[in-house]
Amino acid sequence: MRSAWLRLATCVLVASFCSACSLGEGEGQIASNKLQVTGCWDGQFQLGPDFFAAVPYLRTLSVRIQHGGDTEEVSDGAIVLVDNIDKVRDVLSTNPNATFRVAQPPSVVPPGFPIVPDPDPAIVHLTLYLHHACHAQNSALYSVDGNITFHAIFDGDLNETNAAEKLTDAEFSDIVVGDPRDRVAGGDTITNLSHLWGHFKFYFQRGQPAQPFP
Repeated sequence: MRSAWLRLATCVLVASFCSACSLGEGEGQIASNKLQVTGCWDGQFQLGPDFFAAVPYLRTLSVRIQHGGDTEEVSDGAIVLVDNIDKVRDVLSTNPNATFRVAQPPSVVPPGFPIVPDPDPAIVHLTLYLHHACHAQNSALYSVDGNITFHAIFDGDLNETNAAEKLTDAEFSDIVVGDPRDRVAGGDTITNLSHLWGHFKFYFQRGQPAQPFP
């Protein structure tokens, strides 16, 4: 049951990495002073990403930041899902350093827990996965709270030729992540929470080969 829910939650957060997936040269880091993954990790963590990919779908954008160029299922990395590119870009047009709340979608809950409506749901979600480091465990952690600052975001046009419109540039100082299944009985409190900081900056490049960048 736990693994089935994990696959469902990953599908909701990640959307679809399909033929539209494109790699871009970039820079970034995701780190924690104390990352907690039950049965696998308990201490300092630095991802050291060298693989950056973007997937526009309708008006959403999935950003994949990963160490190494293998498939997600055998790699360590993070996925940032933006539900509404246009909303972020509209805010950026008047505030070039706009901050957005980061959390899990209200519809992503473990079995047995009710869906609680959120009148103002977060439009940005983050999933950290350690499928290489923790291949024997359920190794995905999901954002439950925090903020991310966007300086730029790709406009989602696969045929875009203007470099400025293909840039995604963001940073965050404290995004709280955890496993939503680790809830205190009878409540909404999640145990074993970790705090992440990081940044990423890269240009969308359609048709780049699937390989990491130094």
